[in-house]
Amino acid sequence: MKKIITLVFVSVLGGLLTLGGYKLFIETDIQNKATVVQVSDLPIYVPTNNKVLNNTSIIAPNFVEAAEKSLDAVVHVKNTSIVNVPMSFQDLFYGRNSQRAQVGTGSGVIISPTGFIVTNNHVIKNADDISITLNDNKSYTAELIGTDESTDIALLKIETDEDLPFMAFGDSDIAKIGEWVLAVGNPFNLNSTVTAGIISAKSRDLSGRNTQSFIQTDAAVNPGNSGGALVNTNGDLIGINTAISSQTGSYIGYSFAVPSNIARKIVNDIMEYGNVQNGILGVVGGALDSEAAEKLGTDVTEGFYVSEVTEGTGAERAGIKSGDIIKKIDNVAINKFSDLTGYLKTKSPDDTVNITILRGDDEEILPVTLLKPSIIKLPTIGFVKNASKKELKKHNTGYGVKISNLSEVDYQDYWLSSGVEEGNIITSINGKKLYSIDDVQNAMKTRKFNEPLQIEIINKNLEKAVYNFR
Repeated sequence: MKKIITLVFVSVLGGLLTLGGYKLFIETDIQNKATVVQVSDLPIYVPTNNKVLNNTSIIAPNFVEAAEKSLDAVVHVKNTSIVNVPMSFQDLFYGRNSQRAQVGTGSGVIISPTGFIVTNNHVIKNADDISITLNDNKSYTAELIGTDESTDIALLKIETDEDLPFMAFGDSDIAKIGEWVLAVGNPFNLNSTVTAGIISAKSRDLSGRNTQSFIQTDAAVNPGNSGGALVNTNGDLIGINTAISSQTGSYIGYSFAVPSNIARKIVNDIMEYGNVQNGILGVVGGALDSEAAEKLGTDVTEGFYVSEVTEGTGAERAGIKSGDIIKKIDNVAINKFSDLTGYLKTKSPDDTVNITILRGDDEEILPVTLLKPSIIKLPTIGFVKNASKKELKKHNTGYGVKISNLSEVDYQDYWLSSGVEEGNIITSINGKKLYSIDDVQNAMKTRKFNEPLQIEIINKNLEKAVYNFR
């Protein structure tokens, strides 16, 4: 009996030890393993990456609407000109003349339902015939309304029986660097081509003379795109594609467009006046940087430093002085010279702009009324300006403009050897009398291609002579 009780006791004790060991070692290990598995599952259960992908798909630009708005308003422009080429033996044998038809192509943008089209001046320069092909393949002969060589803008007109699809000018001043844009045109004669990119920079000058203010973009632009549309994702026309920067002649990453605010102003002036009406501020100077600031003894490295104020201009009348630093015009920040010139190209004579200047440590806002320029550049001569009554009387004439600067290097020696010098009076161009520099501009704009340039000048000896140039 005692042996049976001892056996039962040993069996119970063994069971308790087995159960305790299981609880202590095996079950605890399983729980630990289960905890580890649960933790490793957390990143899979919380889909944070999916949320990022969903946000990206929402904000990705959609160009479909912008393309649909612009494609039918962008046209193909063909320029045919008659040029002289060297005579070949076959020409002589068959009695053919040396003139040949030369064809160039580009793009244009319809800006009104009545058929006004804006393009680049270089697309239609020297054209004897201009042909426009719409996106529906209908073709028309275009009339040249006017051009502005300095901004490379030209205005054409076609006559149609129905209203045309067109694009209205947008506000290029509010376009932002990094904003998505489309370039629409006809590169390499491939009609209705759309490329996309972003605005890389604004107020870009390629001339080195601070005369340009392009929108720079990395949207692909190639030969044939010139004159086409640069549009934002809303389909607003914010520029006219004009140039590329390339060592090969084809696109390598940078293209440039005339801002829509400048193009619109040029077009409006051509429609209303027949030429461009520029408003001048009346200051001379340059953009600031670290080197210029050090020389001038200022800590300011951005803005336009005024070194001279032209007498009788709006800047002088408003109180701008030499040494002032122009920081803003209206709400446009002036960080470089092309910011200043670009904004002024959107303004006309008699417009008033608010100039924010820094004078020492004080900032001041001065309203300035822009004036008409009193001096322009005339090819082959240089710069001419309006002549005073006293200067006209001195040269025994009642009309004419004065030569202010014989700046054309190619002809300077010729003029001096001919007895022509600064201060002489130009009385007519191609038989048209000149009373102001506006007449000079009109005479040059109405001059036909290949028409000789005839200039009548009264020199200091009161001798009148006529000079002819081809």
